[in-house]
Amino acid sequence: MPRGRFPHVKVVGDLIFVSGTSSRRPDNTFAGVQVDEMGTTDLDIRAQTRAVIENIRGILREVGAGLEDVAQITTYLVSMNDFGGYNEVYSEYFDESGPTRTTVAVHQLPHPHLLIEIQAIAHRPTTT
Repeated sequence: MPRGRFPHVKVVGDLIFVSGTSSRRPDNTFAGVQVDEMGTTDLDIRAQTRAVIENIRGILREVGAGLEDVAQITTYLVSMNDFGGYNEVYSEYFDESGPTRTTVAVHQLPHPHLLIEIQAIAHRPTTT
């Protein structure tokens, strides 16, 4: 369920547009976030990146597509210091034959525990 009145995914012709996606779980908690009893927060870019890509996989599955259909990705990082960990996990899913990619740093995302958000454009697979 999006935080606002917009869809997670929009299909236009044979293109699939996936809204900016975070590591939010169905219960509204976030993957890659640990808060101890003293309130100290530990944020894990690798866990968040993996959760974001898996969330995108699930969204694409809803419209009959998969990660292999992604043509372009735009990634928003709160800190470019997280680029290494993000890139490490990203390369578990995509290589040089995967989608084009742009990565930018942003001041903040919609929740203070978020380190990353990814937006994707995919091409609907042709059926035979």
